[in-house]
Amino acid sequence: MTDSGGTRRGSYAKGIAKREEILTRALDVIAREGYGGASIKELADAVGLSQAGLLHYFDSKEELFTEILRKRDELDSIDQGLTSSPEHGLVAPEAELADIRTGYLSVIRHNAEVPGLVHLFARLSVDAADPGHPAHQFFLTRGESLRGFFAAAIATQQESGAITDQIDADTLARIFQAVADGLQVQWMLEHDVDMAATVDALFDVLTREKP
Repeated sequence: MTDSGGTRRGSYAKGIAKREEILTRALDVIAREGYGGASIKELADAVGLSQAGLLHYFDSKEELFTEILRKRDELDSIDQGLTSSPEHGLVAPEAELADIRTGYLSVIRHNAEVPGLVHLFARLSVDAADPGHPAHQFFLTRGESLRGFFAAAIATQQESGAITDQIDADTLARIFQAVADGLQVQWMLEHDVDMAATVDALFDVLTREKP
């Protein structure tokens, strides 16, 4: 007798694995070919599927691109020693200001190496302003998680006197997010803009000199 339950579980696991393969390959394709070259056909060819076969794993092209960005964030978090969950957002062990600064700048420098993904992020973030867009909730949750994590780190550094407390931690976290996102748009227009150096200068302004 066939174990239909086991078969369903096996098919589900294979589907999850294929979906992860698609997202991982898609990151490579977009990083290599750019956002403009990342057609559904190109992404399907990269994983040996037809275009219809690729979209079988996602509800739409927009959902596929949203999940690609989610996968990018997941891999970037792992690289920085962070973990995340839908309930608690980003979680990291307590770190010194220098470590927080280095990690943040490292992500920004990496973004400059993958212009296709930066373009995808900027394009999708604008489209996601529509509450009905598949990426809308992703960007809301992502922003809240990022700011919550950064605000907690900033508050700790303010208590120790490492960062000025003239601006509250929540506002500073939003400023850092706005600067980083805005710089990506400027960088796409002017490739000589040094995004990491600009954010580093913001750290310089906010960091108090220790006596």
